[in-house]
Amino acid sequence: MNLRKIVLTSAIAVTVISSNPVLADDLAVGITRSMSKFEGTVNGKKITIMRNQDESATVNAAFAKTSRKCPPFCIQPSQLAPGVETIGELELIQYVEKMAGGDDSIVLIDSRTPDWVAKGTIPGAINLPWTKLNPSKGADPISIAEILTGMFGARELEGLWDFSNVKTLVLFCNGMWCGQSPNNIENLLRFGYPADRIKWYRGGMQDWEILGLSTEKP
Repeated sequence: MNLRKIVLTSAIAVTVISSNPVLADDLAVGITRSMSKFEGTVNGKKITIMRNQDESATVNAAFAKTSRKCPPFCIQPSQLAPGVETIGELELIQYVEKMAGGDDSIVLIDSRTPDWVAKGTIPGAINLPWTKLNPSKGADPISIAEILTGMFGARELEGLWDFSNVKTLVLFCNGMWCGQSPNNIENLLRFGYPADRIKWYRGGMQDWEILGLSTEKP
């Protein structure tokens, strides 16, 4: 049992129903040679992940910039922290498939602020802005504790935290130059969250958009 003492929005339950990866070559632009698109239900909502079929399409203007002021928009390392796995698009889609197939131990998290999320996010993701886990940005101990217990499955036992049965978190933000999901991850690790239950999609929305993958607005 992993018990840790820490000084610390409301709970969001992840429900899953069904999944249907489409394997036939029925699209001009598929995801892989064996999967054209993915369709399923996550959080009670039907989602589709596929690529833009317009082969003349270009990247979303919001992600066309090659340079942003650093700091704060500095290039992130490929490995964020020991034990935290960095994943790509196909691995993220596999996690979404598991969620839609009945695995409620996974939460896909968009760590960006709501103004960015409003422009589009990865289907199946919930929004947990990086400020909500950051005490220096006003996150209070009670709210942080509610997130850890209500959303992630931690248990509080007489001032100690039991993380032995917590969910696997797949976090992302705007891309390899964005510090919002790294901030969430760093705070989770500081609170005692096990590193092997944290996955980081480093490419984020920048790479997702470059590949023409589906987005949805809240």
